[in-house]
Amino acid sequence: TYDASDAAGNAATQKTRTVVVEDTTAPVITLLGSQTVTIEVGNSYSDQGVTASDNYDNTVNVVIGGDAVDTSTLGTYIITYDASDVAGNIATQVTRTVNIVDTTAPTIALAGNSTITIEAGNSYSELGASATDNYDNTVNVVIGGDTVDASTLGTYVVTYDASDAAGNAATQKTRTVVVEDTTAPVITLLGSQTVTIEVGNSYSD
Repeated sequence: TYDASDAAGNAATQKTRTVVVEDTTAPVITLLGSQTVTIEVGNSYSDQGVTASDNYDNTVNVVIGGDAVDTSTLGTYIITYDASDVAGNIATQVTRTVNIVDTTAPTIALAGNSTITIEAGNSYSELGASATDNYDNTVNVVIGGDTVDASTLGTYVVTYDASDAAGNAATQKTRTVVVEDTTAPVITLLGSQTVTIEVGNSYSD
């Protein structure tokens, strides 16, 4: 209020000034940890959260929303952080991106031995291999390398490869197949084992 009077006692009409103290400043959200987090599928995720500060309100609450992170499912998840103070000032939303990825390659297991020896002329039966993966249950094994010809002596290398849906390639497995000949010839005698000839006669074997 502003009042005045002169020496004669005449009072001025009072003047007033209204001062409004208000809060128009929004809180500030500060992300704790990285803005982008990458996690291997199947691992656990613990959010590091945020802090919120305000010029006046010391009890600013942060509301966490957005996607619920499912570490068992590949994908990109966006977590949101919002806050407002008692005056209703809304902070600029902060987000965190959580990427659930699969970077683990499948593992190939051979059925049977890694080295097989077969006798030439016998048949070769491919025993195959299986593949397991941390996430993809439909990993197929691709058999390549040499085609085993059991009728031809030699060393054949059969290869086994696999990759999962995320494109992770397994360490290649190989099987060595040796086609060898360890069977001795068989001699069959023509004619009698014992032949008696009169002296002076000719002998034809």
